[in-house]
Amino acid sequence: MYDMNPPQPAMMPEIPPEKKRMSVPQIALIVLVIAFAAWYLITTLTPEPAHFATVTADTIGSRYAGDCLIVRDEVPFDAEGLSSVEYIAEEGATVYRGTTICNVYSSGFSTRELTTLQEYRDEIKEYQMKLLQSEITADAWMEKLESEVMTRAREEREIIGGARGNMANQEALLSAAIQARQSYLREKYANDQRMTRLYDDEQSQLQRISSWTKQYVAMQDMAVVSFYSDGYEYGLTNQNYDQFTPAQVRDMINGKKPENSELAKGKTTIYRMVKNGRWYVLMLIRDNSWNPVEGAQYDLKLENFTETTVKATVMSFTRTGGELEVRLSVEGDVQPVLYVRSCTGVLGDSVASLTVPSRAIITQDNMPGVVVVDGDYQWFVPVNILDRRDNMVYIAAIQQGVLSEGQTVRLF
Repeated sequence: MYDMNPPQPAMMPEIPPEKKRMSVPQIALIVLVIAFAAWYLITTLTPEPAHFATVTADTIGSRYAGDCLIVRDEVPFDAEGLSSVEYIAEEGATVYRGTTICNVYSSGFSTRELTTLQEYRDEIKEYQMKLLQSEITADAWMEKLESEVMTRAREEREIIGGARGNMANQEALLSAAIQARQSYLREKYANDQRMTRLYDDEQSQLQRISSWTKQYVAMQDMAVVSFYSDGYEYGLTNQNYDQFTPAQVRDMINGKKPENSELAKGKTTIYRMVKNGRWYVLMLIRDNSWNPVEGAQYDLKLENFTETTVKATVMSFTRTGGELEVRLSVEGDVQPVLYVRSCTGVLGDSVASLTVPSRAIITQDNMPGVVVVDGDYQWFVPVNILDRRDNMVYIAAIQQGVLSEGQTVRLF
């Protein structure tokens, strides 16, 4: 029996399709497209550089840091064998010749004397009140004086509570009102024997206390008084400040008092009088390669509790032992350094300058300068370049007055 199915053709193996490779022109086209896209994004997203800038003002100069020793024109006053001091003048106040500074009680004085004085005054007060209460008719003048005292007392309480006013002036007004009332009472009851005896007792006690008391008054036309002392005032003065070596200044900055600063046994410094208007600084510069110019003026910035900047003049300088000592004179208020003996400081010369970005500088005819823009007008201004820092150029116009802060310049 025959197979009726026709014969099948032989199966041929499948041939995978051939992968197409990009041609060189195609690769070049893709690279070109990517480059164009990158350029487009960069130019679109990156801000366009500025074409103009504003002229600004600044200062330029050298700076020298160091340690400073303050020298004031001051005179200390001391007392021997004292027991206590009653301060009359205010701390840091400016006083004049004849102003009472303080009362000094000798060592033999006892506080019991003050207690006795207060007892006499309390008796006087109580008896005055008794006499006033016994009055039948009203005393208009007494009422006026009493009203003045109450008004001044109320004003002082308001200042204590925060109201605006000068406490020292208010206390003086209150004291004057009380004194006026007491003077009137003394005259009003001048014929009262008991009152007279009480006044006599008070006066006798005052005289007794005064025998133990020495009053100090200002002997100068004008000076600042201070009751704080560090002992340097005796050996470091405005007469000898230029006689100390750098090593001696270093010792004083470190806390060693100068010679002749020790007080005699039994003596105590009670106050010092400081002349205002001029003081001195002994400065040890850390950069000892600097050569100061005598008579030159510099900016001195003292760094203590509150920074103080003053104009200082170089009086002299000494370079020994690897340290440079510069002696400076300051014309100014002494109050900022009234309680400062040593601190750090920075000495420098500041020169006024104008600043522009470095891109504003252009050279024409071998002369550096800037192009000033004012509306549709532009012109070249020659300048001297003083310094370059952080892409900024410090300049000064060769012709004075043609370039100023706030003007617009072109950038290149």
